[in-house]
Amino acid sequence: MKIVSAYRLVTTIVATLAITAALVVTTGTAAAAAPCDYPAQKLDLTNWKVTLPTGSPGSPTEVKQPVLATYAVNPWFQVNHSCQGVQFRAPVNGVTTSGSSYSRSELREMTDNGTRQAAWSAIVGTHTLTFRLAFNRLPNGKPHVVGAQIHDGDDDVTTFRLQGSNLYLTKGNDSDYKLIASGYQLHTVFEGKFVVSGGQIRAYYNGALQATIGHTGPRNYFKAGAYTLANCGNSSPCSSSNYGQVSMYKLLITHS
Repeated sequence: MKIVSAYRLVTTIVATLAITAALVVTTGTAAAAAPCDYPAQKLDLTNWKVTLPTGSPGSPTEVKQPVLATYAVNPWFQVNHSCQGVQFRAPVNGVTTSGSSYSRSELREMTDNGTRQAAWSAIVGTHTLTFRLAFNRLPNGKPHVVGAQIHDGDDDVTTFRLQGSNLYLTKGNDSDYKLIASGYQLHTVFEGKFVVSGGQIRAYYNGALQATIGHTGPRNYFKAGAYTLANCGNSSPCSSSNYGQVSMYKLLITHS
């Protein structure tokens, strides 16, 4: 009986090891698979909310904390296929906010663990947004997409905006204020940074200062993701197959 019991024990151990090995080969370890479920596993979204190109006219879907910590929606806001970053997609026929004719899949800076909207002064303290992203796709007709921006209480102050193959830093209504890079190829990852202090915005591209913009306004906040600057009136087809898309690989805010 002891020999039979020992044989059964050995057989069970061998079978268990074989199953475990098969799972590792086919699916990877549980630790490797889990971080691909939600964008908040790739980016620290504690003090952000996301606005999506879905919902009802003039009232797009917004997801805040704590729901945002375990939220994803295909294909608008999800971990990308490589499990390295977060995919933001906004189609030309997406739902828009009441103040814009363009749709977005975009994060908006919050504070107090995502419970209140951020609104900081450009003349008090130092406020920094560092991001690493790649533009993946542009809409037809008007191939313009914003990947990151500073907004105040009224409008965007400055943005990183891809127009065709030209990457610009904008200033207010001047969409061509500073040409950062020409010949940009889709899927090329770059690092950008805004540093705001003393009434000035310093904008960096891959570590190099690109421009210094004077700005003293209050109620400022950062935004990042895909803001597609095209709609059914200037881009065809008018469908979800026509969109702007950004992959975000790093997103870090500091205030001091």
